[in-house]
Amino acid sequence: MSMKSNNPLKFNRRQFLLNSAVTAGGIITTNLVSKAPVFGQAPGIITSDKMRPTIPYGIASGDISENSIIIWSRSDRPARMLIEYSTSESFNNVRRVFGPRALEDNDFTARFTLQNLPPDQQVFYRVSFQDLDYQNIYSEPVSGTFRTPPITGRDIFFVWGGDTAGQGWGINPDFGGMKIYETMRQLNPDFFIHSGDTIYADNPIEAERTLDDGTIWRNITIEEKSKVAETLTEFRGNYKYNLLDENVKRFNAEVPMLAQWDDHETTNNWYPGEFLFNDDRYTVKDVNLLAQRARQAFFEYMPIRYKTRFDADRSRIYRSFQHGPLLDIFMLDERTHRGPNSENRQPVQSAETDMLGKSQVQWIKVQLLKSKATWKVIASDMPLGLIVRDGPTDFEAWANADNGRPLGRELELADLLQFIKNRNIKNVVWLTADVHYAAAHYYDPNKAQFQDFKPFWEFVAGPLNAGTFGPGQLENTFGPQLIFQSNPPGMRPNRPPSEGLQFFGGVKIDAYTKVMTVTLRNLAGQIIYSQDLPPEA
Repeated sequence: MSMKSNNPLKFNRRQFLLNSAVTAGGIITTNLVSKAPVFGQAPGIITSDKMRPTIPYGIASGDISENSIIIWSRSDRPARMLIEYSTSESFNNVRRVFGPRALEDNDFTARFTLQNLPPDQQVFYRVSFQDLDYQNIYSEPVSGTFRTPPITGRDIFFVWGGDTAGQGWGINPDFGGMKIYETMRQLNPDFFIHSGDTIYADNPIEAERTLDDGTIWRNITIEEKSKVAETLTEFRGNYKYNLLDENVKRFNAEVPMLAQWDDHETTNNWYPGEFLFNDDRYTVKDVNLLAQRARQAFFEYMPIRYKTRFDADRSRIYRSFQHGPLLDIFMLDERTHRGPNSENRQPVQSAETDMLGKSQVQWIKVQLLKSKATWKVIASDMPLGLIVRDGPTDFEAWANADNGRPLGRELELADLLQFIKNRNIKNVVWLTADVHYAAAHYYDPNKAQFQDFKPFWEFVAGPLNAGTFGPGQLENTFGPQLIFQSNPPGMRPNRPPSEGLQFFGGVKIDAYTKVMTVTLRNLAGQIIYSQDLPPEA
């Protein structure tokens, strides 16, 4: 899909990043916000590379909304973050701001919120770190770019997917690394929704795996990925591992991320209060303790609003974003507030049937009511009608496989869908991942056991460099109709990325017709399914 830009700067990302790497190497010697910084090397400044901080894991942006964005990076030592940004590719009229200190408590990560950004502009930025002991010493800068949301008159295009580096399929240089990220980058999306399983903390990465044809898949390995993550250092190491991939780093520098988490950021199918009595891989059996460490690492390494390690427990993963008059995005958290996985057939709502929890349900209702956007996208880290089991009797997602009236977690979903209908909230689309294949489902109340809701679409994408699995089974409580699925029934599980069965989704909203076009794409970026959705007036 080709996206035309209204930017008169004749924007070329590759040329910008190449040029800025050459021209931005000078030292900046002021700590004031300025429109006219002085570039170049000041006399007497020590510039030995051994003395400089470095930026080993690149830069990223995220949580982009109306006029603000988070800029993230990590130093290799205690240092202070410096961000320069401009709407000019040549960095004319550049603005410069010092961010927070990157300290050991946050594993030397840092983030800063750029605010009051102009609408519908390509913004170019670069990040450096200032040594705390020698304030005239700076790292080499790393450059990135993003585009702010439009007020009107421009199409929106974004991508989504989930499930990165799972099932032991890590960074294979012989394969080209995590190539799907480069495929998505080349489509020039406005932003990216990562629908969870941003890491696989419970999936160690081995150096080699033998494929069906006898060839060898070779992974880059690090110590923190040699076992399941239990310590804070090991959880942090999972994020560092993904950031060793050059495709991921290029993507992060150019495409803002809206991140949510699912189970593998902690451990498979986890829920609050769980104990891992039957998993001999873990010496730490208390999942609440694992989740606390996992949550801190998630906030440290995602470009998300978060200040210190003490804020991780209080910071919300569910949140919403406005992207001009055409689109609002609502990011759910279906992990933190859920009740235990069970047979999922309780007849009345209680803490045991929670998936979102009362506070989050109330929040999403209020946000949907307040939304003035044409389209409301709900990013759900788990699919709605697909049966996802947790052992022989329990269930991990919403559906409980009985094809009947709502029970268990389905009661919470029924309440939300009924609310959307009763308040006549229009143009709601659900995007999800988790199941490691791509699909399109149409939920039809005329074919459902529970019928008090407006019909809607759910689109599924993934994996992003992880094992591919065969299609799941739909459950009929809410009448999902299978319109498309990428993989055939009976496919052998855990297919490697080298077989090409990796999938992501793309969403384009036409600025004039307001039609939403949802595409599902393969590793090469080819469209394997497309659906046009005219807006309800």
